Amino acid sequence: MTDSPIDAIIVVSFGGPEGPEDVMPFLENVLRGKNVPHNRMLEVAEHYNHFGGVSPINEQNRELIRAIKQELADHAIDLPVYWGNRNWNPLLPDTLQAMQQDGVKNALAFFTSAYSCYSGCRQYRENILAAQEGLGDNAPQVHKLRMFFNHPLYIEASAERVEEALSQIPSERRSKTHFIFTAHSIPISMADGCKYTTQLNEASRLVMEQVGGQSWELVFQSRSGPPTQPWLEPDVCDYLEEVGKAGEVKDIVVMPIGFVSDHMEVLFDLDTEAQEVCERVGINMIRSKTVGTHPKFISMIRHLILERSNGEPKQAIGEMPPNHDVCPVDCCLPGKRFTGSRPSPGKPADSSS
Repeated sequence: MTDSPIDAIIVVSFGGPEGPEDVMPFLENVLRGKNVPHNRMLEVAEHYNHFGGVSPINEQNRELIRAIKQELADHAIDLPVYWGNRNWNPLLPDTLQAMQQDGVKNALAFFTSAYSCYSGCRQYRENILAAQEGLGDNAPQVHKLRMFFNHPLYIEASAERVEEALSQIPSERRSKTHFIFTAHSIPISMADGCKYTTQLNEASRLVMEQVGGQSWELVFQSRSGPPTQPWLEPDVCDYLEEVGKAGEVKDIVVMPIGFVSDHMEVLFDLDTEAQEVCERVGINMIRSKTVGTHPKFISMIRHLILERSNGEPKQAIGEMPPNHDVCPVDCCLPGKRFTGSRPSPGKPADSSS
């Protein structure tokens, strides 16, 4: 539990363009300070232009927030829900300023990421800290909710999405269906500083345990770094090419376990590029939906809030304990192998770095 009463919730996400004129400014925000070739930025811009320059992530976040508000209201939890993005409107500094003006003192942050890594957790904490510093000493305090990769309701929601996809394969072929779980690739140096791959493998295993599938693999997508930098592999399209050449798999269910909504990287990298590979090599590919606004996922968010606000017991299944509330000081540091040391005394590690 937090020491002071919670008076707001903030949903923290990535953001995305909502028109063709937003695409390049958005990508410049995303890639600022990163060693990404300009040609790669133009290539990604074409992905957005393929969909009219509109990323679905913002509207999906609006749907998520509506569902959270309804869930809280249905359970007599009176907390306003705010929304701030890293890379596009509504931007985190503007949202925290609005919270300050509304008198918010002590908020809980839900990150739209289930897994521990720099870009999915620590960088958001850094973004929040920067926004707080811009507001001075009376900035709202923000405490992140824990990563939820092994929460039973998240696993149940994910498993039901996979089962929905599996039901689209003829019943006589389902027992031989191969399952692929995908997540955003990150540099090896970043992966060494966190439990990203461990958590992804555990979530995938838990989902398969509920679905009853035997043949599955964790692969990666959406790499954006220079060829000289090692990133997590195998790439989903390369993997599908190899499976197709082997000729033993006819049906595949692809579950983007690393994402919580069907945003641009799901629509383009999986529904477009991966699907094209499967058509070329003769594999029937069914893409599972992400958890999105699945009722069990929304219920999970309520339980995470109650863990921090009312001391509700933490729920977790599988071989790993519930993730920490307060991040260790060296958690998710790129280039540094994670050791799990505790925060320095007096340092608010759940709202800063």
